[in-house]
Parts: sequence; structure tokens; C-alpha cells
Amino acid sequence: DDGSSFTLTWVGDGTGVTGSFYSEDYGKSFHDVSHAIKNTFIKKDFGISAGPGNPQQVILTANLPFTETPGGVIFTSVDAGVTFRSVQLPFHPAQAIQFHYQDPKYLVVISIDGGLWLSQDFGNSWSKVHEGVHTFTWSSSIFYFIFFKIFSNFFQSDSSNIFLLGEKNINSKLVWTSDNMHTQSSPRVIYVSSDQGDHLQKAQLPSTTTEQFYSVLDGDEDMIFMHVDSPGDTYFGTIYTSDDRGILYSKSLERHLFGGEGKSDFTNVTSLRGVYFTNILEEDGRIRSVISFDRGRRWRFLKKPENVNCSDSSKKCNLHIHGEHSHFSGITPMLPLSEPAAIGLVIAHGSVGDSISAVRPDVYVSGDGGYTWWGTLRGPHHYTILDSGGLIVAVEAHRDRQISSIKFSTDEGQCWKIFNFTSHPIFLAGLASEPGTKTMNISIFGYRPDDDDQPIWVAVTIDFEHLLTRECDEQDYVQWLAHSDYDSDPETDGCLLGYKETFRRLKKLSACRNGRGYVVSRQQHPCPCTRDDYIEYGFYLHENTSECLLQPDFLNLTQYISLNGDVEDLQNTGYRKIPGDKCEGGFSPPRREGEDILPASSSSHTVRSVSGPFVMTVIIYYTVANKHEVKSLIMYVTI
Repeated sequence: DDGSSFTLTWVGDGTGVTGSFYSEDYGKSFHDVSHAIKNTFIKKDFGISAGPGNPQQVILTANLPFTETPGGVIFTSVDAGVTFRSVQLPFHPAQAIQFHYQDPKYLVVISIDGGLWLSQDFGNSWSKVHEGVHTFTWSSSIFYFIFFKIFSNFFQSDSSNIFLLGEKNINSKLVWTSDNMHTQSSPRVIYVSSDQGDHLQKAQLPSTTTEQFYSVLDGDEDMIFMHVDSPGDTYFGTIYTSDDRGILYSKSLERHLFGGEGKSDFTNVTSLRGVYFTNILEEDGRIRSVISFDRGRRWRFLKKPENVNCSDSSKKCNLHIHGEHSHFSGITPMLPLSEPAAIGLVIAHGSVGDSISAVRPDVYVSGDGGYTWWGTLRGPHHYTILDSGGLIVAVEAHRDRQISSIKFSTDEGQCWKIFNFTSHPIFLAGLASEPGTKTMNISIFGYRPDDDDQPIWVAVTIDFEHLLTRECDEQDYVQWLAHSDYDSDPETDGCLLGYKETFRRLKKLSACRNGRGYVVSRQQHPCPCTRDDYIEYGFYLHENTSECLLQPDFLNLTQYISLNGDVEDLQNTGYRKIPGDKCEGGFSPPRREGEDILPASSSSHTVRSVSGPFVMTVIIYYTVANKHEVKSLIMYVTI
């Protein structure tokens, strides 16, 4: 409305359509579509919302005075912005409207008075779900669930609730667990449900106080990564990994950094199976990066890039990755980046030394999922992955300097070329590319001051198909064995979680394009079971060693009660195969005899209902699906 901001959003379905002005040629030209929305002003902070996966659904939120109208107005489009439909809302939105991950007709938004509103028909009609809502998020499952927080006046702190919309014609449910208010000082514990809350089971995790918290860092149909906060203002805690039921947990990593602002550097490398990295807080205050290639069973420090010298004389010279903490603090303009279609490729800001550095970080690239790294660009950059990993582009990030060039690499960051995209430099606002990494187009947008010191907004689109004109053929690809150290027994080399994967991927020296039709090709082969395919409940691997130690938290815990009332002896549970592991034959783990079995009634944790006044704090609803089954886990904490 005053020319001080600019929004560029990708919509459409692989057609190169961008908004809010309408473009059909990847942003090379735009058409004014103001008449389609009755020349209404659009909010500059959250005016454009596009559906996930680059679909046709687009929503514009009108900028209307709160005091002059009973509700806001949105404009919805189902043809990527060609035409719009006006919808009068019964509320004023306080934030951007959120689409469901898998079905864009389901929408959720919070109103300015704290109401949580839901639409099941792409914004045509709305119903209030709850009042006093602080935050929310969608589940990523095939079910339509909302997790949200409400404000508790009794404790002057956040408490939570879960609204389960269900799938299609399944009835709605509201699920929680609670305890009497006078038990405010009682420890918090996690409960898990695999049947949408009909029955609850206590997760075998250390309890926390009301000053501590649990946080689900990551999860899928096989395993959950759970952070348990340490007592006091320590800014660290312990990561635990679950069994495939989400019930039994083993210690994975101690002194895991977790800031007071709720930021964690825990990162799932989506370009290679089983890889995660995060940061730990050492006792002397240093922050160091660690990586796991086997879903948290063992953690190690990242290797120093071969082409980078250590910044000091310390013998502990490793690569340390800047994550959410650095991004939140403004040290880095981007988080670590990986894409499922770009096998093994990881791009991140980092520093080399004995710990993470607060000075301007550089950009590092790994082509094998984090085993080895390459120092590739000096200073902070904006970067993105194009052409399914065949092309990387980057632009220098400066707050006080204009830019006029873009860098690009066709060999996973080994070499870079520079292209000057304008003769009139601009202050960079950001990069925009079509979701899914299959495109060869990148849009750079920013501004430059005019004579009156007012911003003139500029969007420049670069089509790299004019550079990489040749389509890749079979000679441009190579068979690549993931997780290989090249020195192991050929029978077990590359084995991870019970099987090895061989991918067909582009050679680094092949200057060609994968194209939109590129599909990741992989072959899987089972491996014989070894000791590394198992974890033992109640034990954990000591950092950087193979020594198996007993978890102090579980010294007196010997029994677990299953849903159907059966007693499972935890001392005799012994080794369990890591969730998702597919090994066959080979190593057969021993089993230990049980000790000091408790009476079944003394540790039953099935919860039915609670009467009387209460306050509840639910942490997360979590459900996943695969082609064989649907698994749903509700995880929450009682006070």
C-alpha cells in the first residue's frame, strides 16, 4: 500500500506462474490483476498464501480496518490467480491462512481476538474451533488434525489442547489428559496413544518438572526423536529415540543445545537416509556440531573439509554447522538445505575450528550426505538447489551493500561461475524458485532507492535452460553406493539399518540438465544383521566410543504395562532392532534374565478419565501413513 514491501509467491502447477501481479512466463513479465480483486488493498505482511506443493490454490487477504468492518475479506483462486472469488469472513485474520499439507481445501487461521477458525471447503465457509488460541500447526498425515496451544490464566503460562478433525466423514474428537490443579508441582510425564486417544500409555522417559519441557524434534512411522530438557536454565537437554511404538526410549545424545527462545539446531538431512546433525553445548560453554548416520544410535564430530585450514592451533579441528540459533540471531541468512531429489547433497553455513564461531560464517557443501565436506563460498549467502541437484545457485547476503550478480555451480559446489544479471545493483530481498527443485528458473527480487529515496522493487528471473541446453543421457550418470567408506568388506560396505542403497546420480563433471522428468532411481539390497542393527533398552552408546552404558534414569525401572494389560519385563527386553532396520539373519542378540519384577498393579499407566478441576498440557499429536498401514501417536504431558 505504500510501496515499502514486495512479495513474490510461486503458484500454479509447473507452469511458471507467479504472483501477486500475474505472470505466466516465470516472472519475465507481469500483468496487473487488480481489477479481479476489485482494486482492493492486500496486506503487505501476510497478504498472499499459496497451497503446498505448488498447486493452483491461491488466497489473498484484504487489508481492511478492524473497526470499520465486522470481519475481513479474502479472495480465493483455484486457477493460480487468473480469476478470484470474494469471501466475507466472520472474523479478522491475525496471520496468514495455513493450508493443510496434503489437502489444500482444509484451511486454518487465528483471528485477532485469539479464535482458531477452520474451513473445510477452501475458505467458502468457516467455523470456530476454539477460543484463546496462541499457536497451532497442522499434522502432516492423511488425517486432518490440528495441534494448538491455549492460554491458562491459572498458571499464567501456555497449556495445550488437540483438535482432531478426522478424515473425510470420521467424527471429530477432542483428546487430552489432565490432573488436579493442586498437583502443580507434580512431575510431567509423556503419554502416547496409537488409537487416536481411546487408550493412553506412559512413555518410558525421564519425568520433568514444570520448569522443564519435552520437545519432539523429528519423527516418522518408525521412530521419534524426543528432547528432554535438563533442570535449571541450562540451555541443553538429552535426546532420546523411541522404539517403533513410541513407548520405549533409549538415550541418544547428551548436552543437546536447546535455546530459551525454543530454537533447536536439530536437522534431518532429507537427501540421504538416516542422517541427522545438531549442536551440543560443552561444559566449558563451547558449541560443537555432531552428526549421526544411523538415526541417532551413534554421534560423531563432523570432519574438517580437506580444502580448509583450521583457524587455530587446536588439535580439535572440525566443521561446525550454523542452525536455527544462528538464523534466529541474524548470523546466517539461511538454514542448512537438502532435498530428497538431490541425493547426498547438503548445503550449510559453518565454521572450522574447535567450536562454532560467531564471526561471519562461510558456505560448505557435502555431496555424500555429510561424510565429507567442501569449503565452497566465503561469507554468508542465499542459496537454493535447482534441477534435482544438478545446479546450485547462490547470491551474496549483504545488509549494507547492493548486489548485481549470481553464482552458479554444476558440480556440487566444486567450481562456481558468476553471472551479472543487472547493470543496476539492488539490495537483495530474497530468492524464489518453483518448489520441488525440478525447475531451471530462479527469481531474484529486491529494491534500489530512487531519487526521492523511495524503494523501486525489481524482480529478475534467470532461466538456466539457456545455459545448460543439453539433456543428460545415460553416459552422464553413475551408480553410487550410499554410506560407503570404500575400505569395508564388500558384503557389508554401505549397509545402514539393515540394507544398502545404490543410486543412479549425475556425474559431477556432466554439464547437462536432468529435466522435469527426472526421477530418483535406487536399488536396495538386504544386509546380514550385526550388533550395529540393535539397541538395548536402558543403555546408550557413550559419545565417540562403542561402550554401552546403563542409563541412570532407568536403574529402578523394570516393568512396562502394555495396552492389553500384558506385562513386559524391561530388564529382559534386552536388544531391540532399530526401528526401520531391515537386516536379515546374521547376528542374533542375547537376552538377559529379569530381576526385581514389580507387581503389575504398581506401574499401570492406562488413563481413562479424571474428574474435578484440572489443567492440561498436551505436547503433540503425531500420525504417519505408508502404503501398508497408518500409525497415529498422540504425545502429551500432564501437570
